[in-house]
Parts: sequence; C-alpha cells; structure tokens
Amino acid sequence: MTQKLYIRPIAFAGSPQSEEGEAIRLAGGMVYASRFALIVREGTRVTSRIRAGVPVMADALAQLPDALRAEGEEQWANLCRSHAPLQLGERTIRLDQPQVMGILNMTPDSMSDGGMFLDKPDEANAHAAAMLEAGAAIIDVGGESTRPGAAAVWEGDEKKRVVPAIENLARAGAAISIDSRHASVIEAALAAGAHLVNDVSALRHDPLTMELVCRSGAPVVLMHAPGDAGDLHADGNYSDVVFDVFDDLRARRDAALAGGIARDRIVLDPGIGFGKTLAENLLLINALPLFHALGQPLLLGASRKRMIGALSNEAAAHQRLGGSLALAMKGLDAGVQMLRVHDVAETVQALRVWRGLRDAALTDFSQLAD
Repeated sequence: MTQKLYIRPIAFAGSPQSEEGEAIRLAGGMVYASRFALIVREGTRVTSRIRAGVPVMADALAQLPDALRAEGEEQWANLCRSHAPLQLGERTIRLDQPQVMGILNMTPDSMSDGGMFLDKPDEANAHAAAMLEAGAAIIDVGGESTRPGAAAVWEGDEKKRVVPAIENLARAGAAISIDSRHASVIEAALAAGAHLVNDVSALRHDPLTMELVCRSGAPVVLMHAPGDAGDLHADGNYSDVVFDVFDDLRARRDAALAGGIARDRIVLDPGIGFGKTLAENLLLINALPLFHALGQPLLLGASRKRMIGALSNEAAAHQRLGGSLALAMKGLDAGVQMLRVHDVAETVQALRVWRGLRDAALTDFSQLAD
C-alpha cells in the first residue's frame, strides 16, 4: 500500500528571536513556525508521527522511509519557500504579506449579495471603487453563483454579466480576477482586462481551460471541490478531510504543471464550504498551515460562509461579519497570502492591526538573554 507524507506545522512563534532563531518564516510570510509533525499515512491509516523542531529537522527527514525522503525534503523546502510577487497588469501583488481580494458578484442569486449589482452598473462600479479605496489588492468578478443548488448559467449570460464590470475596473487600473470555470468566459474576461483566473473547479470543469490559462500566462487559483462538472458540492466523502484535500490539491497542482502552467503562476485554495460538513470545514481551517507544504501561495475564501451561520444561531449571510473576521484572522495566523472577502474595509482594518502586532513582535528583544 502506498505511503504518503504530510509535514504539518504544530507550534508557532511571534518572532524568530523568541525561539532564538530556531523558527522558520513560514512560506516567506509574517508567521514563524518552530515545531512540526511529520505524518505518514498508509491508505486511510496514520502509521507514524514524528515531532521535530527546526534544529533537528534534517535528522527527522533522515528517519523517513526511503520512498518518502525526497518528498519530505521537498515539503520542508516548500514550507521555507518565499513566493515571488504576482504581477497583475500595472499592479504588483506582494506575497510576503497577506493581501485582500474583494468580491464583486454580478449574479442574481449569490449567497449574500445576489442581485445587488446585476444590471446596476453604477452601483457595481461604486462598490468596486469603494473596495479598492478601502485597501483591496484585487477585485474578483464573478457571474455564476456556486452555492449549493444554484442554477447553471449559460456562458453567454455569464459573459454579459462580468465583461462590462471588468472593463470598468481595467480603466481604473485595478488588479482583476475572473471567477469562472468556463473557458469562453475566462477568455472574454482576459481580453476585457482581467489578470488572474479563479477557477472553483481547479481547471477540471472545462477541458479547454488548462490550455487557455497556459497560453495566456495568467496566474490561476486552483480550488478544491469534490464534485464533478454537474455539482461541485457532491461526492464529499473523505477518509480524512485534511489529508484528502491536501492530496487532491497536490494532484491539481501537478496537473497544472504538466499542462504547462508555470509554478509561480499557481495559487491553491482548500475550498471551504464546497462539499464539506461543518466539522470538516473546521478541521481544514485549523490545518491551514499544512498546505504551505505544497509550495504554492494560499487563498482562503471563508467570508460569510454557511459554517458561520451554523455556529451562530443561523445568522443570515449579511449578519456574518464577526464570524468572517474570526476566520480571516485564523487565516492570517496560518500565513495565508490572500483573503477573499465581501467586507473589505473591516477585513483590511483587522489585517492592519494584525500586522502591527507582528511588526511589534519583530522589534521586541526582551526575550533575548543578556
């Protein structure tokens, strides 16, 4: 039976000096990890778990079975990897610090803002401008709801929804993402001025998207969803949701690389809320630091998700700001590079306070010995 390895960060430090240098800068960001679990799984069963700190990681990797040693060295290098910025049009999006992606839904039926901006170009443009002014680094424009049970959208209608909004944002010089899984929509969006492709099917839905994204050179977000083209939320049967999602994202990363997409063009998203129960979503969010071992920047999209309502007396989608910020902060503490959110101003404020605390920790030398 095939063995698989997962290196999961399990202890964190406010700064490297608090561990006297025995902590890594996780994925080149603003989070420092000092201890790790090297977990070996055979089939659906965990067969070994070695805990190791930074100074003894080389010895811990040497203890791995021969078949896993190269994978262990690669995952360790990935955890220590710094990511180059994304160049999105005129905008340089740094990945050594977290960024906010604002959501612009041009749909009639999205979870919390469906119909607010569809066929209302002035309101859509004003909302996009407000998100940019509040500090959004990227605006993610979508024309198809992917909530459970949402009706399929004809690609022609999807293009009519997103292209005018993208053209307006392009005139403003914004960094723009197209949230679509259809090749014809992605192609029209890129022609209109979009710079990044956010595909909730991880390039599985449309057989033409892989070649299109490769040819365009655009960065792509590959999101985990268990279902097939008909229903992305179906078939969410996991032996262990954390390891299974990790394996699936690794497979989609490798498929993208095999399809000619450059490694520095790939972002991964664990797909919170897509074909996962409340318990599974919570497990995934707690395990976010593990996904840096895949060696790609991470995007977290948990804003206003159903899980927040489930934990807060069934609060309606527009009443989930507090829960959205709690999940965003959890993502920041895990070192994710992008937060995809509805409430940009509030999230940016939380991020700036979080960063202030991080910066202060870096200049605190009180824990050093005389």
